[in-house]
Amino acid sequence: MFEHKVEPAWAAVEQYLGAAVVHPDDSLQEAVKAAADAGMPAIEVAPNAGKLLNLLVKISGASRILEIGTLAGYSTIWMAKALPDGGRLVTCEYLPEHAAVARKNVDRAGVGGKIEIRVGAALDTLPVLKDEGAEPFDLVFIDADKQHNPDYLEWAITLGRPGTVVILDNAVWEGVMLDPGIDDVNGPGIVAALKMLGEDPRLDATVMQTVGGKGWDGFALAVVR
Repeated sequence: MFEHKVEPAWAAVEQYLGAAVVHPDDSLQEAVKAAADAGMPAIEVAPNAGKLLNLLVKISGASRILEIGTLAGYSTIWMAKALPDGGRLVTCEYLPEHAAVARKNVDRAGVGGKIEIRVGAALDTLPVLKDEGAEPFDLVFIDADKQHNPDYLEWAITLGRPGTVVILDNAVWEGVMLDPGIDDVNGPGIVAALKMLGEDPRLDATVMQTVGGKGWDGFALAVVR
């Protein structure tokens, strides 16, 4: 990941909002600490973004969630806490060592019984879900390697249904669509995903810019038509 340039006021406002409005509980803060202790990159969503995911689960009435990119399970916990009784979340994580940290975090948070972690490249594990005849997912959160964003969107449609909510993180990435030279590894996948969101007739989407402790970025919010 490239180095973000962060305006101090953005981070300060984000911290204020977290303390004044969002109130992440101890399990979420412990999940961040566990990730740091394990030497994992600090690229989990910000607390206010995690709460947004939580609210989107509640607003949409989702009872089946698919997450592509688990990391240490921070966003996983936010979403799982919003699931109704009997709800289920399947999350895909490439690295076994990250999945192990995530499993401890979700269990500590008291939501482990709702969560299944599938380990391996998502483009290998997602077809298995299809082959197993998995019920359609109500909400899909994509926050994995950006090179495959268009592929992940395709799977969100395949494993979803009309009305499925799709959230794609890191959709702005310091304005990479204006200057592809910023990141020639992740940029093409991000831009291709934006093109798909705008042109694919199966999706109805928008993109919101954000600033904060993670720098200048944003997320896409879509519904499967």
